[in-house]
Amino acid sequence: IITFKIDGTLVAPENYWSIGSSGYWILFAKVNRISVYGGILDARGAGYWSCRKKGGHCPQGARSISFSWCDNVLLSGLTSLNSQNIHVTVHHSSNVRIQNIRIRAPSGSPNTDGIIVQASSGVTISGGVIGTGDDCIALNPGSKNIWIERLNCGPGHGISIGSLGEYANEEGVQNITVTSSIFTKTQNGVRIKSWGRPSNGFVRNVQFRNLVMRNVENPLIIDQNYCPSKKGCPNQSSGVKISGVTYANIKGTSATPVAMKLDCSGSHHCTGITLKNINLKYMRRSSASYCKNAHGRASGVMIPRNCM
Repeated sequence: IITFKIDGTLVAPENYWSIGSSGYWILFAKVNRISVYGGILDARGAGYWSCRKKGGHCPQGARSISFSWCDNVLLSGLTSLNSQNIHVTVHHSSNVRIQNIRIRAPSGSPNTDGIIVQASSGVTISGGVIGTGDDCIALNPGSKNIWIERLNCGPGHGISIGSLGEYANEEGVQNITVTSSIFTKTQNGVRIKSWGRPSNGFVRNVQFRNLVMRNVENPLIIDQNYCPSKKGCPNQSSGVKISGVTYANIKGTSATPVAMKLDCSGSHHCTGITLKNINLKYMRRSSASYCKNAHGRASGVMIPRNCM
């Protein structure tokens, strides 16, 4: 087993090109049985973000710590600050445990996702505080057998499956659990998003349960009409097939009147959606729901009302 211990704080060079041009700051590639412990990574991303915001000539930006084609990984007790780009990436890897992680970047910082998982299986993320300018966690195509628990998320865009369906040929996402977590003032709580265009992608067997929403803009959202910059997808419908998604024991407050929005594809409806004991208030009153092409069943307390 390889043990990589970070003592104290590792600080990136002031010139953001020095780590930004390669796309990676710390990268583990094709390593089996690696454990990374502790310490602080400070990528000092502010200069890079301002270059991005000005639309200047900027490098692609570095991910702070990445695991690609790795198996049997432990990442424990790390703090990642002010990443130029994504803080932690897991690609083409299996049997990965991320525990007690702290990730922080300002809410306005671009593309500073906390953790991105892609084309990987057997990933457990347990115990952590993530506040960034983008998704706390994003599960991209090929993520399967993922367990996320005891996470505090906010600020940021919540926990996302996707975006999916950007490409016509894409791996699906399956066997995902998000449980015992708190979302505070995030743009979304738990979100599934797919591009509004043809794809063979899918999402199936997803459990969102035992979650608390604190003043979250879109606590429960499926958006199958994602079309940034309105190019390449208007007037088409998403080919991503969503089935077997459970929302159970979710309570708290919505920052907008519509706490639950299930906006599914016109050509591939969402099926097997289960709602159980949802209690989301807006301004101390009942919140509203919106459903389109969503099919399933509801039981227990339902605030907002079931619209499927």
